[in-house]
Amino acid sequence: MSAADEVLDVVDESDRVVGQAPRGEVYARGLIHRCVFVRVRDAEGRTFIHRRTPGKLLFPSMYDMFVGGVVGAGESYDAAALREAEEELGVRGLSRPEPVLRFLYDSGGVAGKWWSAVYEVRCTLPVNPQVEEVAWHGFVTDAELERRLPEWEWVPDGLAAYERLRAHRRR
Repeated sequence: MSAADEVLDVVDESDRVVGQAPRGEVYARGLIHRCVFVRVRDAEGRTFIHRRTPGKLLFPSMYDMFVGGVVGAGESYDAAALREAEEELGVRGLSRPEPVLRFLYDSGGVAGKWWSAVYEVRCTLPVNPQVEEVAWHGFVTDAELERRLPEWEWVPDGLAAYERLRAHRRR
């Protein structure tokens, strides 16, 4: 099954399930769906960053400071966060990601809106990122990440999640 055929829950502005549709249709029609964003830190507290592969449906070849993706039909945010983190990092036995915040992201006409659940997890396991998802990766300090923000082309939803996470941490 291709990524476009994956079935997602369609939700309303209050994050209530109102139906289901294949991902390709959800994107094409701009339907509201659910996504997870997992900030991964290593044992030294550095953040995992990566560049997406050119074949991604959304935001190909852009940088991201989160792993994650869409929440499948009938799947919980928590289950999707763990599944996506393990898949993209290429690990098994990761601790359960901790939920931090949730917000409704508007892609500005790219692919509609999606409820975005932001998580954090510590990964002390050696990573072997999924080659279908990750073209390049590394762990960087917070200072290095801040230096790279204006230099690299970041996925817009991940950047929005990062800004909200930073604001949340300052409170």
